[in-house]
Amino acid sequence: MSYGYIKIGSEEKAFIAKVEEISGQNVYSCYQCGKCSAGCAFSYKMDKTVNQFIHLIQLGQKERTLDANTHWICASCFTCTVRCPREIDVAALMEAVREISLRENPEKVRIADLPKESLEKLPNIALVSNFRKKTG
Repeated sequence: MSYGYIKIGSEEKAFIAKVEEISGQNVYSCYQCGKCSAGCAFSYKMDKTVNQFIHLIQLGQKERTLDANTHWICASCFTCTVRCPREIDVAALMEAVREISLRENPEKVRIADLPKESLEKLPNIALVSNFRKKTG
């Protein structure tokens, strides 16, 4: 099967299935209305908008999805989820991609590599939240 110029083969299908399994969401429910991106407070920091990111998942573009910063910038505030007319839990999709990324590269963030002065300045809640997000 092909979708435009992108072939959706067994590897692409496996990635889509893994995202859907972890998130509990059907990525094909998204029809690209853009309400998630329009409501995102951090979309200006993302290299792909939320709906572009979901489109990459729909196409099974694992490397392009994992290389994006969108899932790391996501604050999991659920604005996208609340605004979705298809009731897709977009935040769950972001979390699923973070989990896949960390399963493949568990050393993405190492606490020992952070500068001591940063650790002293940052509030504990920010550190805990960040390490939960980045270390699974």
